[in-house]
Amino acid sequence: MSAARRLPISRVDAFADRPFTGNPAAVMPLDEWLDDAILQAIAAENNLSETAFLVPDESGEADYELRWFTPTVEVALCGHATLASGHVLLSAAQWRNDMRFRTRKAGILRVARDGEDEGYRMALPACRPLPRAMPDIVRALGGDPVETLWHANGYALIVYPDAASVRALRPDFRALSEGGDILYIATAPGVGDPSGADVVSRAFAPGAGIDEDPVTGSAHSALTPYWTARLGREAFAAYQASARGGHLGCRIDGNMVELTGNCVTTLVGDFLL
Repeated sequence: MSAARRLPISRVDAFADRPFTGNPAAVMPLDEWLDDAILQAIAAENNLSETAFLVPDESGEADYELRWFTPTVEVALCGHATLASGHVLLSAAQWRNDMRFRTRKAGILRVARDGEDEGYRMALPACRPLPRAMPDIVRALGGDPVETLWHANGYALIVYPDAASVRALRPDFRALSEGGDILYIATAPGVGDPSGADVVSRAFAPGAGIDEDPVTGSAHSALTPYWTARLGREAFAAYQASARGGHLGCRIDGNMVELTGNCVTTLVGDFLL
């Protein structure tokens, strides 16, 4: 019987300043790409919102190629696992200030150190949603929203009058999953919320195998252009009100969104294949 192949793996709580908060992601640097079926099986075995796989980039455009898998599908964009990937690589390369990632559908993404603390800055493409009636989605999410918007990347943005309404939602995940790989984002002003944030949200992706995502960087690529326009300023503090919870800084910069947050490594080891 041949010896098991050892693949390095780290688990990182992203958008977190202590363990057991934020959104956990697995980060697995590889020498070369494995078959897609194996990548998907590893992600299912990890059973986290996303597993990020990295391969050194040979195009000269970036430092690494980056792909993300949920337990059931490969996704076009994942913010928290990108932040976690930057954290793992920059922790091992203290002389570097940033890392650039070439992705298959989201272009070149960059994670950089944010000043002298343990935080990071990450740039994602801005996704500006437009008004659209979505009665079936509203029915499945629940509550009484004041506005509904859509972006072609598969983001349904449902705006509620207050943070308490967002926190009280008990969605029908079976009904939402029938829409396929859609990210449902419930959001509201943070006035009076215990988080102290300007904006509160929750995110659901049952069609991608994730009923409720703990903290969703990609959701804020749609939330940031919406809320900066509504609030009349270029930056705000956000809180994703899942059971784990996580804080993000959000800023609009032309066609990009800059998110800031901390990461905590909770596991380092080998995946035996």
